[in-house]
This record gives sequence, C-alpha cells and structure tokens, in this order.
Amino acid sequence: MSSAASSSGSLNGRAPLTNGTSSHGEVGPSTPSFHPTNGTHPPPSAYPVNGYSVPYQPSQNEQIIDHLYHAFQTGNYADTTLHVHGSVYRLHAVILSRSPYLAHLMSTTPQTTGQRVIYVNLEQEPEVTKEGLAIALGYLYSSFSMSLIKPENARDVLAAGCLLGGMDDLCQYAYETCRRSLSVETINTWLEFIDAIPQPTNGSASPDVLPTVFGHYAQRLREDVFHFLVVTLPEVLEVRQPPPPDAASGSTGRDVLLRVYAQVPFELFKAAVESPTFSIGSDQARFKFAKDAIELRKRGIARGNGEETVVLAFGNNYGSSAVHVTRKMRKRQLWKVNT
Repeated sequence: MSSAASSSGSLNGRAPLTNGTSSHGEVGPSTPSFHPTNGTHPPPSAYPVNGYSVPYQPSQNEQIIDHLYHAFQTGNYADTTLHVHGSVYRLHAVILSRSPYLAHLMSTTPQTTGQRVIYVNLEQEPEVTKEGLAIALGYLYSSFSMSLIKPENARDVLAAGCLLGGMDDLCQYAYETCRRSLSVETINTWLEFIDAIPQPTNGSASPDVLPTVFGHYAQRLREDVFHFLVVTLPEVLEVRQPPPPDAASGSTGRDVLLRVYAQVPFELFKAAVESPTFSIGSDQARFKFAKDAIELRKRGIARGNGEETVVLAFGNNYGSSAVHVTRKMRKRQLWKVNT
C-alpha cells in the first residue's frame, strides 16, 4: 500500500475540508474546535506545592489522545475515505479497526489504490443519523466525543454506537441520557419510537436478538417507557391527590395523564392499565380512568382500529389484574358478487 497521506494543504485544488463535510460542499455535523486540553483538565491551582500553585501539565497519554482527536477533526494524514449519509470522512484505518463493523468493511472492501475507500449505505437504518454517526466516529478517537451527547441526539448516538460496535461506554452513556430525557413533553415521541421497533411475538424470543440496530437497548428503552407511564408519570402529575377546588377543567394531573394515555399504542395501553403497579389508586379508580381514556382514544389513535372496552373483574377472573382491557377488531365487509 502506498504511503500517500492527506495533509493540511489544499485537496484537489480546493481548500481543505474538515471531516463530515458533504460531497456537495455542505458542512456536516459540527464539533467544537480543537483545544489541546478538551476542557477536561484540572485548573492550574488544583495541585498546590509548598504554598505555590503548579501549572497542570497534561500527561503523554492525554497529549496523544488530543492529537488523535485533532486528526479526526481535520482529516490530516488519513488513509481511509468513508462515504456515508452524503458526507465524506477522511479517517485512519488503525483507529477505525476499533469498530467491528468498520473493521469488517475494511477487510472485505477491495483496495485498488493507496487510499482505502468505503461506502456505507444506511437507508435501512433511519435511526443512525448524520449527527449520531459523527459523534460515534469521533469516539473511536477520543472519549471527548461523549461531551457532545445531549437529550436531543442521544438516541441517534446510541443507534450509531450499537451499529459500529466496540463502544460500550458511549452506548451506556447515550442510553442513560435517553432514559433521563423521559418527560411529559417528550413521552409522545418515545411512544412513537417504541411502537415502531419490532418486538417478540411470543415469550420464547430473546430481547438480545430483536431485529433492530439498538439490540438489547431496545427492550431496555421499552421497559423504561413502560415504567414511566405506570409509575413515574402518575407520581409526577400527582393523580392520586384530589384536585384543588379552583382547578380549571382539563388542567388537572389526571387530565394530562388521560391525554397521554389517549396516544399510547393499544398493547402498551392494555399492559399499563392492567398492571398492578399502575399508580393511580384503587381498582375502581383504575377502571374509571381506563374507561375515560378509551373514550378519548375513540377520537384518535383507536379510531378505525377496532372497538376497545374495559371491564372490572370481581373475583379476579382475569389473572392478577382486576381491570381488563380488550379490543374487538372490526370485521372486513364482504361484498357479494353476482354471477
């Protein structure tokens, strides 16, 4: 393999491009400009000696990591070109080999020139966004990339990290950020996500083999959303407390919870309402809540998807739950054809 390496000079007669720049000249996901300390080192006064403060000197390992991350940001001395999401990354094979996914691509992609060129098609992985992939690629070079994870992009980073592999710390941090982002304001978005990911059709399937890029994190996120619906959200909204006398109609915690449950997919709605851990009060209170929620669902998510009903089972005829939700699918109309 030739030793041709990219430098900081012009590239093909054009000004040098930073990594993640699209092939059409559009700048991709931005990352903070390189700083030799990445903002992670202690202040100079952190190590007083005999009454005098000693300036902090980064260790050799830290300097190497900073240098590698700078190489990721600039693409200097790259030997591999990665084309993905309409963007071009100039990267380094020895670093990319940390990812099992990219290592496999490099080992199976024919190399006809000194520069290794890899094309990645992610049309089948819509959760792996341009921003999430850029952060995950940066993590191969330095853990500083984790500081770029926010509630708004955490799920994208988790998807990219799971796809590339070999970055458990990044995935765990992104997952925890996702879990902490659950709120009244974001629950509908998470419900759409949970409804879209595949799930086992029977109890024999393992969550680890779900056909989704998130792997076992898909089931963990599903369980987190369920716990938020049946325990956290009722507690936050204080639905078990009597509403104040001057509360406006539709503004109580119970009203907000009803609007949320009116958007929950049926299987999740059924499991939540029937759950003994649903923190809303007695079985009678849970039955009344389910009945009111179903009335709201008839105007929205359940419209045209069958008739939902709820019963209060005296004597516990439905297993461990006294409240039971069913759905009767509408029969398709049959047309008589005259011969």
